[in-house]
Amino acid sequence: MLSEELRELQASVREFAREQVAPVIGRHYEEHTFPYEIVRQMGKLGLFGLPFPEEIGGMGGDYLAYCVALEELARVDSSVAITLEAAVSLGTMPIHRFGTEQQRRQWLPRLVTGEALAAFALTEPQGGSDVAAIRTRATLDTARGEWVINGSKAFITNSGTDITALVTVAAVTGTGPDGSNEISLLIVPAGTPGMRVGPGYSKVGWCASDTHEVSFDDCRVPVENLLGERGRGLAQCLSILDEGRVAIAAMAVGLAQGCVDESLRYAQERRAFGRSIGEFQAIQFTLADMATRAHTARLAYHDAAARLVAGEKFTREAAMAKLYASEVAVTNAREATQIYGGYGFMNEYPVARFWRDSKILEIGEGTSEIQRMVIARDLGLS
Repeated sequence: MLSEELRELQASVREFAREQVAPVIGRHYEEHTFPYEIVRQMGKLGLFGLPFPEEIGGMGGDYLAYCVALEELARVDSSVAITLEAAVSLGTMPIHRFGTEQQRRQWLPRLVTGEALAAFALTEPQGGSDVAAIRTRATLDTARGEWVINGSKAFITNSGTDITALVTVAAVTGTGPDGSNEISLLIVPAGTPGMRVGPGYSKVGWCASDTHEVSFDDCRVPVENLLGERGRGLAQCLSILDEGRVAIAAMAVGLAQGCVDESLRYAQERRAFGRSIGEFQAIQFTLADMATRAHTARLAYHDAAARLVAGEKFTREAAMAKLYASEVAVTNAREATQIYGGYGFMNEYPVARFWRDSKILEIGEGTSEIQRMVIARDLGLS
């Protein structure tokens, strides 16, 4: 059960999504435009600062509060939800978790209010799941006190907006004692010479979110832009991804629940053979299964988030929640499209958008296969 405070937050974000996002997001989706006004309103609501302390300008909430907000946004649209998820989980959280006091003072005030966005550059064109095999390199120029970055990153969310302030880059900075790549994180401010943000991708879904390839050609940043301890980048990435999986699970639950909402409404309105299609047992059973899946997935991410907030180990539960919720989202989107029939294939209906947005949830921040590997490893099988 959610606390009264969380229920109030849930109701507030639900109202915002229905009244401010739903009427305009279809146009942004069709035109592949970034919803700056919605992002500005989300900032005013405090959504970008939900899991951060009040002393740095945040809302003083926790990760469960943040995930509840994500679910409500994704219930209406996933492009808006992923903009928030990437900005908070991948963009701001690494600065908050690993940054120096100076880095935190420099970047957090604008990030936690949504005035600026941060991106996290990990995935590369040659691979994404094998984090340890990244090829982007950063060489230390001791004479000038700078890191020199070369390489390219793929599918980087929030990297090319007008309000993007920085990109945190995972790069190889040397060789470890065992011969493996030493990976570190570096903060690259937007507009730094040598960093190029490519054109926006033409995507199947998430069409109103900002996603680009980012390349680095002798891109120089001061040594002070090292984020966290040198050589700890891999561990930092894995920690951030664990948390991000809980957030993606919340988004997946929102999409799955949105499919239930839209299908239930349509089943009551659409008539066939002299009665509403909701009176047919086949439709009733389909909706019952959809609602059950969404509810069960919600319990999974709530459990993972509660463990995270309590400071308990949650890696397995995060992987389970992300795996199950993302697959539930895909199934519910398929079922909703079937209930709508031909109208489900028309972009003017939300279920068509849900269908196109759902598949990436099984891929981003760790594929379903990676989640199964994480779970199996935690069970002691490897």
